[in-house]
Amino acid sequence: MKRTCILPGINKKLVKIIFFGVGLILMLTLMSGACASFGRTPRGERLERIKNSPNYHDGRFQNLSPPSPALPGAPKRPGFFGFLFRSREGLRPRTALPTVKTDLRGFDRDEDVLVWLGHSSCFIQTDGMRIVIDPVLVKGAPVYFANKFFKGTGIYKPDDLPDIDYLLITHDHWDHLDYDTVKQIRDRVGKVICALGVGEHLEYWGLSKDRIIELDWNESAHLEGGFTVHCLPARHFSGRGLFSRNTTLWASFMLQTPERNIFISGDGGYDSHFAEIGRRFEIDLALLENGQYNPAWHNSHLLPDEVVRAARDLRAKKLLTVHNSKFTLSTHPWEEPLVNISQADEEESLNLVTPMIGEPVYLDERDQTFSKWWEGAGQKLP
Repeated sequence: MKRTCILPGINKKLVKIIFFGVGLILMLTLMSGACASFGRTPRGERLERIKNSPNYHDGRFQNLSPPSPALPGAPKRPGFFGFLFRSREGLRPRTALPTVKTDLRGFDRDEDVLVWLGHSSCFIQTDGMRIVIDPVLVKGAPVYFANKFFKGTGIYKPDDLPDIDYLLITHDHWDHLDYDTVKQIRDRVGKVICALGVGEHLEYWGLSKDRIIELDWNESAHLEGGFTVHCLPARHFSGRGLFSRNTTLWASFMLQTPERNIFISGDGGYDSHFAEIGRRFEIDLALLENGQYNPAWHNSHLLPDEVVRAARDLRAKKLLTVHNSKFTLSTHPWEEPLVNISQADEEESLNLVTPMIGEPVYLDERDQTFSKWWEGAGQKLP
């Protein structure tokens, strides 16, 4: 039987716009302060420290380099309506992706291991310490239907994490700093390491100031157990609402343990800082952004050829690319970042490791092998 529209004469696109308008009004209401998940802009002593930062000018944090001109032939920034009504063909897998549910609580403390939790979230246990990076285990946006997890990828929940020594947050975007996850694990976290200004959100959400280590670029902190963390530049931006852009800092980090150096890129476009970091540190493992790119966003995210260029600059002994395979923020096919970097690894020997979500990477094993699990994954069965 043929279905008819309950509102005859109204264009489907117009209906979408109406619904979007209603949603936008609701979103603005939430941003007014009624919803704690939006966090809080820095104030008081923290704001005074921010104002004294060499990376803060004209009321905002700034990147090391000014924005580059638009790339030749690149489309204009699509705008929110263009993003909302973009073609969705291939952006999400049609069926559940293969994953492995490893028991994170079951590792002995003397095992040195990394488990990728999807997108940019990682669990690391090394030299007796447990570190979690950018955990987004509940939702990656203000509402559940935005940034919806791919089927099969939401296998880890906050309760699956063991007690954490250090929680590391690279910046305050929703897909890296999840309010619900933080609220559920905050009483099981020793200390939080974050970029300057991000601590305001965390204090607002109930973490005491003495548990927050807040760093500006090129500042370092000595941690327990012979660990040191270095806050390093990235080329990106920040903000959780319409009126908080660049009021907090974004960063990459180098985690130095007694046995290894682990680089965490956070998000960010290509710049000279990758080569400088590669010259300054001998990197055992690099976690590098790869995914959610767009030619119009080249100032804030790595394009495929720039991922390869950054990897060469870093000269890491092992490379694991993140920021992919859990939800979609851009317009490329979901598996494209993994296809591209895998091909580049075959051509240039980038020392790439490609675990499934949840599959352990043993940090002391040089010969551990991984499948190209994305090949044929997510396809609808005939």
